[in-house]
Amino acid sequence: MQIKQYRTQFIQTLSAIYDEGEAESFFYLILEEKKQLRRIDLALQPDLVFSEEEIEVWNTILEQLKLEIPVQYLLGKTHFYGLEFEVNENVLIPRPETEELVDWIIESQQSEVSNQKLRILDIGTGSGCIAISLAKNLPNATVFAIDVSEKALATAKKNAKNNQVKVNFIHKNILETIDLEQEFDIIVSNPPYVRNLEKQEIKKNVLDNEPHLALFVEDNNALVFYRKIAELAQENLSSNGQLFFEINQYLGKEMIVLLEKMNFKNIELRKDIYGNDRMTRAGV
Repeated sequence: MQIKQYRTQFIQTLSAIYDEGEAESFFYLILEEKKQLRRIDLALQPDLVFSEEEIEVWNTILEQLKLEIPVQYLLGKTHFYGLEFEVNENVLIPRPETEELVDWIIESQQSEVSNQKLRILDIGTGSGCIAISLAKNLPNATVFAIDVSEKALATAKKNAKNNQVKVNFIHKNILETIDLEQEFDIIVSNPPYVRNLEKQEIKKNVLDNEPHLALFVEDNNALVFYRKIAELAQENLSSNGQLFFEINQYLGKEMIVLLEKMNFKNIELRKDIYGNDRMTRAGV
């Protein structure tokens, strides 16, 4: 079968679940991974064909996509901040808005002396996407990363090795942590922040496949991780240190109030590219 014919069939099959643009993006992601062909290759060589064996592989993937298993889990990897990351059911799939948080941190260091040594801590690292991206782009930084899940840390360690950076990974439950035991210039976290009341807004492919431990908090204690991390930051940030958070888009005002009550300074709330309150920065 010609690949372009299969492409049409693939998109039509998924049209009841995904919009056409998303289904088409899945097709080309898989095409590049499985056959090392890009969109332009197919346009220039419209008569390319799939073998029967290849069609069997694609049909298996198609059935899994119909069950709304994320394409990144099916491929076992995704891209984040120009780097490739292994992903699986033990870690969240990195999101574009988290790239914006990484960008903000890197941007905040551009005015600093380039050879100034930095100590950075990423709390709730998951796949390691934040910590590894910072280590790759801030070569003067020593980066540490914490997660409660040993399986997530195993994935993050592989990602650090694959991206050729050194990150000091620590297995720790941050909610049970009394002291971080050293000072950091930057503490960053994208902790669980989706309230149970917001579950109906979460797509089925996320709800049924991504780890709930990394997603959800109780409705009556939605800022539990932020409060704890901010308390630790008060004691463990350096004198000019900065605390960065990715936040629940509905709780921007509550986050500002929390940080103000804890006497943080120069508090900023930033929107993501979709216009949602998504990130905060504060100093001690």
